Amino acid sequence: MNRRSFLGWTATLTAGTAAALTLPGCGLAKVDADEAAAIAGKEGEWITAACWHNCGGRCLNKAYVVDGVVLRQKTDDTHPDTPDYPQQRGCARGRSQRQQVFGADRLKYPMKRKNWEPGTGGKRDLRGRDEWVRISWDEALDSIAAELKRIKESYGNKSILSKSSITSINALGGSMTYWGTTSDGAWPKPQQFMNGNRSRGSNDRLDLKNAKLIVLWGSNPAWSSAGNPAYNYKQAKDAGAKIIMVDPFYTDSAQLLADEWIPVRPGTDTALLLGMAHYMITNNLHDQAFLDKYCVGFDSDHMPENADPKENFKDYVLGTFDGQPKTPEWASEHCGTDAELIRTFAHQVAVTKPMTFSSSSAAARTVLGEQFCQAFLTVGWMTGNVGKPGASICSNNRHNLQSYGGPALVKAGKAGGSSLPNPLYKQPTFPGPDPFHTDWHGIVWDEAWNAVVTGEYTAGVRGKQPCDIRALVNIGVGNPLNQATNLMKGIEAFRKVEFVVNSAHFLTTTAKYSDIVLPATSEWEKFGGFLTGNPEMIIHYSQITEPLYECKDDNWINIEIGKRLGFDPKEIDSLSEVQKVFNQVAGCTVIKEDGSGYETLITITAEDIAELAVDGTPQQGRIGYKEFKERGIYQVPRSPGDKFGHIDYKEFIEDPEKNPLGTESGKFQIHSQALMDNIEAFGWSKLAPIAKYQYVTEGYEETYSDYEKQVKADCPLQLTTIHYARRSHSTLDNIPGLREAFGNELYMNPSDAEARGIHKDDIVKVTSRHGSVIRPLYLTERMMPGTLTLGQGAWAEIDEESGICKAGAVNVLNGGLCGGQGTQGYNTCNVQVEKYNGPIRLQPDDTWPQRIVSAQGGTK
Repeated sequence: MNRRSFLGWTATLTAGTAAALTLPGCGLAKVDADEAAAIAGKEGEWITAACWHNCGGRCLNKAYVVDGVVLRQKTDDTHPDTPDYPQQRGCARGRSQRQQVFGADRLKYPMKRKNWEPGTGGKRDLRGRDEWVRISWDEALDSIAAELKRIKESYGNKSILSKSSITSINALGGSMTYWGTTSDGAWPKPQQFMNGNRSRGSNDRLDLKNAKLIVLWGSNPAWSSAGNPAYNYKQAKDAGAKIIMVDPFYTDSAQLLADEWIPVRPGTDTALLLGMAHYMITNNLHDQAFLDKYCVGFDSDHMPENADPKENFKDYVLGTFDGQPKTPEWASEHCGTDAELIRTFAHQVAVTKPMTFSSSSAAARTVLGEQFCQAFLTVGWMTGNVGKPGASICSNNRHNLQSYGGPALVKAGKAGGSSLPNPLYKQPTFPGPDPFHTDWHGIVWDEAWNAVVTGEYTAGVRGKQPCDIRALVNIGVGNPLNQATNLMKGIEAFRKVEFVVNSAHFLTTTAKYSDIVLPATSEWEKFGGFLTGNPEMIIHYSQITEPLYECKDDNWINIEIGKRLGFDPKEIDSLSEVQKVFNQVAGCTVIKEDGSGYETLITITAEDIAELAVDGTPQQGRIGYKEFKERGIYQVPRSPGDKFGHIDYKEFIEDPEKNPLGTESGKFQIHSQALMDNIEAFGWSKLAPIAKYQYVTEGYEETYSDYEKQVKADCPLQLTTIHYARRSHSTLDNIPGLREAFGNELYMNPSDAEARGIHKDDIVKVTSRHGSVIRPLYLTERMMPGTLTLGQGAWAEIDEESGICKAGAVNVLNGGLCGGQGTQGYNTCNVQVEKYNGPIRLQPDDTWPQRIVSAQGGTK
């Protein structure tokens, strides 16, 4: 079905009522006007639908369904909305789910590339631009299994690179996988060695109202943490808190919340923090008593055992041994923040108590972002704002936990089922315990595509290791080619290997460059499941429609591949999807009224178990299963002074001897030799044991060819790639309505445009050392001069002649710059911008034809 016929039949339905009609097993079916009117006049039911994408909210989403037709959507209206007990309202992205699930561009059938041949890959250079041929599921699955067997027998299991651990391939002997930090940036290792745990250091959201000052560093919850975080901060602001936001971009969140904006160049946040520390130390504004009692490494009198006393933070800031005091003026040269503004900012942070000092992971998504994490925690601890009402130092406070702290008040049980480990990784690649990312093995994301092309990757303490990747497997819906750095090298890698397979909902960038594409069901087509967007609620979604066209569940795909590889389906997955969901339902727990522990949430009867045809035992809880399923949400009501509040590190502050942290000393580690050693063991970077400012690849200093003489380089501007309101990472970028609402322009300061002779609405070419994109230009004083921003996640559209991406996929610009613990440096990227006068004619994104593959295999 092409887009015109799809729009034709949907137009026959009453405006604003119907998005699609589904017939079991047949996908979308055309109806005439009389039939449409009859459907619209019937009574239907509201069903809780999944809003499952990787954004911060995952809010309540309801679909009104009549005879299999989703007529409209709504969001949370299960209780009156109040600041203490807010509704979980969906955003523009969530409200577009109907257009996504029933989009005319859904993948409908298994397909293979026209010029693909088993055994060799056929004409590999045609990946990304070849035609498609419809095939049966049997042919697709047989071909996949045959290729996996052949490649294993010819080259071994390490020649298969998969996005994640796939049980059918694990049964075959395993595969290489990707690893590294993406959303977390550089925070995991500093948190492990400096905090002693993975805590993001945040107090309970209601406690925000006790703060007199809230600093939000690199945070834009209005776009990147959908749901209630921005609303929670607004309640604190209304209660009297001053809010200061630090960012190169005066964001939408800053417009809503900020009393003051501190601009800072990308990747130079460490310099700003050191300048603040200098002001605090020289004016005796730091909390020395707190530092003496709860920290090690601040000064020479409180160093870890066997550490060089000269390697203390205070003397580094004062320049005692290196001769360079880290004054606000010194800091300003690097970070671009006015020196006087640094002083006034530092003064407020130092003297205002209680204060909440909160950082997202944006500033840590840089090359060697660990130095920022060290500096942020150290300056925060210098204020002593820990373990008290209104006071917290919040590290990596992002995504669904932005503005929330403490344990989950309600949570689902475990699904169960088989879980075959990857046999290739019985031994850790990296030294020492790593409780946070046990799958950090294989090839780091930043290096993946280069490793495929060059046949070499970095394996930590083992150094450079050879590799020979012959197959790229992405079963489980994802878009790694688009979302990992070094996209142009990725295309080269995809065109090098012998076999590429992908399951997807749409012809995404990764699917487009594959050999076989499998149409996967969305969460609306599955039996159900659980989501949570914050610690106070849990959502149980149900099936909205039968699977469209020939779409199949990824788990079914995995089992069928396993069968063809010769394995018992029970070995691949021992439980049905219904049984897994039931196990989660039965295992749901909720905090007790007195906050003393957890109790069973859901009452399940023998009749419920019989209707579901699952194994289970009746149980008594707070809410019946049918009521819970109908409501689709359970949220714990909150009120000031309730028993569910949380003050982070309260026990440690009250008695550090009885409640030590899991660090080398049991205290906060301002100096951490273990962190330094661990980062060095990864094989890319050197990190000091205290926060020091180091120049990094594609940092501010590299916008100069000669920094000392201030001679600008070919790429003199700094690009940050932010979460964008149009999509959740790359998901939803294909929705025309969202494309129309959010244009994905390049944001630039007018002074930078004037210097280049470019103007608002010009089409500009953005070039880094890794690739080029073109985009419409949006001029705004909200961007700090010398910096740019472009939303991440656009589906790459590469012009084969020029190599330019007209969609503005930012990973065309972001290179594979390995550093630290394998952090993808999305926010250290140097570029140049010029007016584009080439042959590509860039029309508004919402007018672009959708990637619709017909039954005959052609792409429209």
